[in-house]
Amino acid sequence: MKYLSVFLFAGLLTLAGCSTHKVQRVAVDEQIDLSGRWNDTDSRMVAEDMVNQILSAGWIGNHLRESGGKQPVVVVGLVYNKSHEHIASETFIKDVERAFINSGKVRLVQAGDKREELRRERAGQQEFASQQTAKKWGLELGADFMLNGDINSIVDEYKKERVTYYQVNLELSNLETNEIVWIGDKKIKKYITN
Repeated sequence: MKYLSVFLFAGLLTLAGCSTHKVQRVAVDEQIDLSGRWNDTDSRMVAEDMVNQILSAGWIGNHLRESGGKQPVVVVGLVYNKSHEHIASETFIKDVERAFINSGKVRLVQAGDKREELRRERAGQQEFASQQTAKKWGLELGADFMLNGDINSIVDEYKKERVTYYQVNLELSNLETNEIVWIGDKKIKKYITN
């Protein structure tokens, strides 16, 4: 019995030594799709494509004409995850905001919790900063338009095959009139075999 235990222990050590776990760094923009689920590549590609759609639509020319050439001010609101997966919609929202800023065609203002954090900082400055450096109330840049949307998915599975379809819908609305000035979508379809 003693020899059997030693033999089993030695066998386990040998198997443990044979397992290889390798980690390597790759470029953050390299497309790697392991599971077929929504990933960083999908988020970045959809955000860039949809912002290109938004910025090439007629609403921006209309705004420039009506405002005397002033760039539109946009706030990115909520993008709801209605898919079957856990998707960090905040990552997608940041990708959209980055694409807006990098375009140079719109001005972007903070939304939600981050806007409230800025207001708390401004309130703190009223009490603790010098009068010369404290930032004034009532000078925030008001948004002209708000972008909202959702991420949806449909899964079709049979035996060892799966097709996952994603559709991201975004809407841009005029904040003063509630008019929807642009609607767009981006679709991704993935075929996965096991």
